Amino acid sequence: MAVEEEGLRVFQSVKIKIGEAKNIPPYPGPNKMRDCYCTVNLDQEEVFRTKIVEKSLCPFYGEDFYCEIPRSFRHLSFYIFDRDVFRRDSSIGKVAVKKEDLQKYHGKDTWFQLQPVSADSEVQGKVHLELRLSEVITDSGVINHKLATRVLECQGLPIVNGQCDPYAAVSLLGPSRSDAKKTKVKRKNNNPQFDEVFYFEVTRPLSYTRRHFDVEEEDVDKLALRVDLWNASNLKFGDEFLGGVRVPLRVLGQAGVHDAWYFLQPRENGGKSVKVEELGSLRLNIVYTEDHVFPSEHYNPLRDLLLHSANAEPVSASAAHILGEVCREKQEAAIPLVRLFLHYGKIVPFISAIAHAEVNRTQDPNTIFRGNSLTSKCIDETMKLAGMHYLQVTLKPIIDEICTEHKSCEIDPVKLRESENLETNRENLRQYVDRIFNVITASGVRCPTVMCDIFFSLRESAATRFQVDQDVRYTAVSSFIFLRFFAPAILSPNLFHLRPHHPDPATSRTLTLISKTIQTLGSLAKSKSANFKESYMAAFYDYFNEQKYADAVKNFLDLISTSGKWDQRSIETPIMLKEGFMIKRAQGRNRFGMKNFKKRWFRLTNHEFTYHKTKGEGALCSIPIENILAVERLEEESFKMKNMFQVIQPERALYIQANNCVEARDWIDILTKVSQCNRKRLSTYHPSAYLNGHWLCCKHSADAAPGCTPCTGGLPANIQLDVDGDRETERIFSLFSTYMTKLIKMQEACGSKSVYDGPEQEEYSSFVIDDPQETYKTLKQIVSAVETLEQQHTKYKRDKFRKTKIGSQEHPIGDKGFQCYIRQQSESSTYSI
Repeated sequence: MAVEEEGLRVFQSVKIKIGEAKNIPPYPGPNKMRDCYCTVNLDQEEVFRTKIVEKSLCPFYGEDFYCEIPRSFRHLSFYIFDRDVFRRDSSIGKVAVKKEDLQKYHGKDTWFQLQPVSADSEVQGKVHLELRLSEVITDSGVINHKLATRVLECQGLPIVNGQCDPYAAVSLLGPSRSDAKKTKVKRKNNNPQFDEVFYFEVTRPLSYTRRHFDVEEEDVDKLALRVDLWNASNLKFGDEFLGGVRVPLRVLGQAGVHDAWYFLQPRENGGKSVKVEELGSLRLNIVYTEDHVFPSEHYNPLRDLLLHSANAEPVSASAAHILGEVCREKQEAAIPLVRLFLHYGKIVPFISAIAHAEVNRTQDPNTIFRGNSLTSKCIDETMKLAGMHYLQVTLKPIIDEICTEHKSCEIDPVKLRESENLETNRENLRQYVDRIFNVITASGVRCPTVMCDIFFSLRESAATRFQVDQDVRYTAVSSFIFLRFFAPAILSPNLFHLRPHHPDPATSRTLTLISKTIQTLGSLAKSKSANFKESYMAAFYDYFNEQKYADAVKNFLDLISTSGKWDQRSIETPIMLKEGFMIKRAQGRNRFGMKNFKKRWFRLTNHEFTYHKTKGEGALCSIPIENILAVERLEEESFKMKNMFQVIQPERALYIQANNCVEARDWIDILTKVSQCNRKRLSTYHPSAYLNGHWLCCKHSADAAPGCTPCTGGLPANIQLDVDGDRETERIFSLFSTYMTKLIKMQEACGSKSVYDGPEQEEYSSFVIDDPQETYKTLKQIVSAVETLEQQHTKYKRDKFRKTKIGSQEHPIGDKGFQCYIRQQSESSTYSI
């Protein structure tokens, strides 16, 4: 979800690899081992949880998490919890990275020391304060000052144990005083509106005269205002601290007035003193990205240059191919290129062009498409995007079965346990391999059209280049569909959304053995047993040394590399798109029926949206996709609940609460996409609920009243290929900008090749340049387009910095922002003078 800023759309996303933890403190008992899991939090909102690793003080997780971040945040946090069956899960430690520090760790494997977790340090939200110093003359003629402190409101306070009943405590702090006053408690509201004023007398020295109206120098260091937010609790443990701010009175300046928003901060010296090294550490790899996307017309020159790549002669002189040449990793270039070409329907001609050029440079048919070239990476990325639901319907049922059955399949005699039988394990593994092989080779009619068209092109190019080798038309395709698609998905099902988490070690070993065998079966190698280094694998493969397996592979490859013959018939089969627990409000089918909230298991396929009492049980309610008229967010004020959305049907709306903001966005997106082509989709909706006989948003009393707010913009109906073309072009611009020195060097290489037709200079040998003149011409256009966009970004940053007001609602004063605020205020005062 993008945030609009000054005509730009700003996208935030994060990709995290949660590696492992080490040196977790032992459990204070005879067992000492712990059952630990790790959570990912935006501030204090949990958005992801790993599996539990049992009985370990050095748990390995090996899990990847990616999400688009739909809101502003201050910290990306990671918590390690210990699961205890006798009590609530207890936190061991945390890693909290400030948003502004995320770039320090970008793409690097980093060990972070776990920090202690205490209620005093777990804060989020902001508060709006207004301070006013006024002069009061007493009956005796003495001049005193009163400080009026107005606590207006708070936003984004944390929810503690499912509730938030906040109040503010206001104190004037000094060497000999600590006056405390409290606001009223605002029940069930984490965005409370207080709007209460408190008065404090500020005593002046006798030497004070009217000539020094501002707060005197000696008083500045002595007085400060403290505002703490608390959650009123009925528990015997007392109220919970939510956060606080300390405001030195010197902010009042000459005007005697201060109006600003503040980020809430942890309590000073809160929590127990714990040595950091005693809590252990956590290995993470964090890639945080912000895309600032201009209106579409800004990208026309660069986008047109990129989309012309498929028609460029030679293709090595195209802008897309040049991007692959200058990027450090081909994968960097492949991801945005594939998404851009898919969006504009040009992926097949582009991949056909670069694949044809690569085949013509290949000398040995046995090495065709075996390197990490731009072609290989682009096809990999295309298969991930276009083939994800193909994988779901083909592999997910059998992968789920393997992960839940836990059958022993170890066939290495060295690793065999005493209780296991080698022949039984071989038979278990053989059955699994047979079943997976059969579902794959029978799935040809479900292979997405875009993949079939690419495979057809690969087959034709390879067969034309190596006419003597009869098998090359098969190996050119199998090197992708088996080696780079099915085999990796079997090996790591969590990375292909076939399983929520990385499998346990025993299941992971089973999947490794299956993946190796399937990869070899699909390779059509002449001597299969020789492909295995391990003798036990070569012996196991003898089960499959029959012609029927090779014939089945060839028939499957023939089918999926016949261009244009097969459509995506998988749409006729229900495909599970998303499932999970959420809370729904009873729809009240009976007039006097209860409308309470209940936890239910939701399941979305391309045919229907259902909810169940629990996973695996029959559906309590089924909504056909064609009956979904709109999917929109529900305003928090409706039920005083966050992360709510509504699925609007002809008769009523179903109100649902997701577990967190990321999950809510994901459900809204995929429900919107799958119902986008419904003929009766609404153009307007009600952003609030219908309660107590009227709509809360527009106050209309008729429950059938037409919506009062336009529906949000529609998304492409094709679930697989939902791409923002401008955002991908912005990412490509960012890559070109990062590697500008390489673009310049490539220009020099073109000049060198044009004037010196001899051995290449070593520094230029890494570039593929078939036509120096055409390549130089394209490079010049790229540099021009990139420099223009760089100028626009520079102007945007300069304008934004000039308009940024520290202390505003958008830019509250933080722990390091106070000095910036003072400096900004003094600069603006100087400017106004």
